[in-house]
Amino acid sequence: MDPISDMLTRIRNAQMANHAVVLIPASRLKIAIAKVLESENLVEKVDVIDDEEHVGRKNVQIVLKYDQISLSKKDPAIKEIHRVSTPGQRVYIKNDMIRKVRNGYGIAVISTSQGVMSGKDAKKKGLGGEVICEVW
Repeated sequence: MDPISDMLTRIRNAQMANHAVVLIPASRLKIAIAKVLESENLVEKVDVIDDEEHVGRKNVQIVLKYDQISLSKKDPAIKEIHRVSTPGQRVYIKNDMIRKVRNGYGIAVISTSQGVMSGKDAKKKGLGGEVICEVW
């Protein structure tokens, strides 16, 4: 099982069920992806907390963001989250080939030599890398 796909699926399912918080087993890559989502204002807050059931393990706690449409209806900030590069087929991109996601309404999360960042930041810095996912 792909742990990054599991993370994205947990976020997607929690947003569809209107949950306020989602817990994900922590790794450095998952924390970096969550921090990119936080910096792009797609989630409210990201924290790394200790796992209460397993000593020595940590979880990533993501507080999800919703837009209030009416008194009883909320619209999730993340409409769709899509995995691009998989363990079976890695997708790499050069800096001049980085394109806008959904005409600028979405972001691409890219793993570069200088860390995980959004596609917009990678293009500014002139970096390419592995396209992890697209979010809109």
